[in-house]
Amino acid sequence: MDERIYLINLYDYYGILLTEKQQVYFEDYYFNNLSLSEISDNYEVSRNAIHKQLKDVEVKLNDYERKLKLYEKALEIRKLTAHFDQSILDKINKLI
Repeated sequence: MDERIYLINLYDYYGILLTEKQQVYFEDYYFNNLSLSEISDNYEVSRNAIHKQLKDVEVKLNDYERKLKLYEKALEIRKLTAHFDQSILDKINKLI
């Protein structure tokens, strides 16, 4: 899987655990496709500071997944339920 897509998926699970600043920088870089320079100009911080924050976020997201495995478990559930009838999936989703 593409590393960018993987990080975005991890962010969906663990983004709430990041600081507000980390969330903003991550979203600007990965969702809004802003460059490091554009982000640094917008927030009046160095390009290097943005780069460091994004690397720290990457480490944190991977660490959360290594410990909690929420994304891995979700993928496994999708595989196991791929052949289920839609009515069964609807019932499962109500329970979750």
